Amino acid sequence: MSRIELERQPSLGSALDAALERGRDLLCLIEADRERENVRLTYGEFAARGLFLARALEECGFGAGHRATIVMSNQSKWLLSAYAVFRRGGVLVPLDFKLSGTEHRQLIAHSGAQVVVTEYPVWRQMALPAEAARLVLVSEAPPNADLRGARRWEDFSSELPSAPVARQRSDLACIVYSSGTGGRPKGCMLTHDNYLEQCAALVSLFPFGPGSHYLSVLPTNHAIDFMVGFIGPFVCGATVVHLRTIRPEFVREAFTRYRITHMALVPMVLKNLERGLRQRLDDLPAARRALIRGLIGLNRTLVGRRPKTWLSRRLLWPIHKSFGGALEMFFVGGAFTEPETLEYFFDLGIPVANGYGLTEAGTVITVNDMRPFRSDSVGKPVPGTEVRILAPDADGIGEVAARGRTIMSGYLDDPELTQATLVDGWLVTGDLGRLDSTGHLQLFGRKKNMIVTAGGKNIYPEDIENAFVGLPVKEYCIFAANYLWPQRALGGEQLVMVLRLEPGQELGPELQQKLEERNRRLPDFKRIHGFTSWQEDFPRTASMKVKREELAERIRTQLVRDHAVVEI
Repeated sequence: MSRIELERQPSLGSALDAALERGRDLLCLIEADRERENVRLTYGEFAARGLFLARALEECGFGAGHRATIVMSNQSKWLLSAYAVFRRGGVLVPLDFKLSGTEHRQLIAHSGAQVVVTEYPVWRQMALPAEAARLVLVSEAPPNADLRGARRWEDFSSELPSAPVARQRSDLACIVYSSGTGGRPKGCMLTHDNYLEQCAALVSLFPFGPGSHYLSVLPTNHAIDFMVGFIGPFVCGATVVHLRTIRPEFVREAFTRYRITHMALVPMVLKNLERGLRQRLDDLPAARRALIRGLIGLNRTLVGRRPKTWLSRRLLWPIHKSFGGALEMFFVGGAFTEPETLEYFFDLGIPVANGYGLTEAGTVITVNDMRPFRSDSVGKPVPGTEVRILAPDADGIGEVAARGRTIMSGYLDDPELTQATLVDGWLVTGDLGRLDSTGHLQLFGRKKNMIVTAGGKNIYPEDIENAFVGLPVKEYCIFAANYLWPQRALGGEQLVMVLRLEPGQELGPELQQKLEERNRRLPDFKRIHGFTSWQEDFPRTASMKVKREELAERIRTQLVRDHAVVEI
């Protein structure tokens, strides 16, 4: 089955309708929870359920332009509800189910959502007033639960299928709140054209097909999984496997059980996979360990810089077998990924498509297309997107700006922020980067995190953090000391590393020595002045980026500089 012609589709609803009709007898969606498989649907079965759900929404008065929010973990009901909303011409507001009840209520009110679709534990935490929405659907509620006027998702259906409501490409499709939302809501308004253009660009680079099995573990509200784990696979006739647990043993079992070919990850999860593989290799008998390392080196030589998965599987079959024997590629994004990690998986014959994007840009701005594979950049702009560097310095580093049909139309009810972010048709990202001679983008950090030294040098915490990759700690972060502990002084800026140790780990002489060795390799103006130990996990966004401002505020209120910082 060939993918549908996205350029001829006027909306996400029509694109999904065409995909469901064309792939009617193909396996569409599997929902698994530990050893149990909850749901298995063909495209035709998915369409039937979605159409009756859409008609039930119609009977409740939900129609074109009305807004519906979904606050659910990964499951089939998420995708079915989204399809029903698009079928009715509605606007989808996907929210992170891990947010607090207060945050959910704030964003639901800000978005103007008239319908709320959620699951029972989230519904209880949300404590949404009855007047806050016209209709609330709650899934998996206990039989005798008091739903306070809400209706059970499982019972919400009609005896008649719904007719489609036509929408145009310029119409609003989704309101997506950028990760790390707090205080001032930032609801990115994305049109049908934004999504259809993004999908067309991505499937031209990484085509799915009826034999592709995508493992979905990221929240579906996440921009990456919404595109790569829903819209993209559906329009190509692939199978999506929703896993309702992320416990490592069940993720490993899913690779084999469902012969997974593609999966999107955040860098932290990819790094954990790398640690596990390295440990298993280290635990092998010496002779077998030497043999596998030799085969990894041979694979590196024979493959070069363009993946040859068929060859790598033959050379390194035991490793590929542990991933089910069918894995083609990982997708990673949302935060910085260590080049060493990308190189490690490429040497195993498991390429990782490293990308860069923002919610404001739909999903992806640049991605490594493996032509050739490079670990030192976030790739080239995807088809249809332009990237330029604003006000580059002597090293070519400046603010990254992007333009194209995937860029949002603006922030909901915030013309001032929209005007500051969309300038002459360009999305001003707030990220600092450089384009090399081949058009690859290299990132250095956030503009707002940039530090100016006493000598007038611009330095970026994220860039310095790269020099400490592989440090044997759970996580770490670089700050300007005067940012953590503001003082009335100009110049003399010093850098401090905040360390989160592994459970039971101590900040002993051996770790300090490793810190000092790495530090000495840096230019004088980039060296850290000292370090401090932090006893809590770093706060992170849904895409696993460190919430630097929140972490800094916690440190500022709990630690005293003179007592906390160990000088190097």
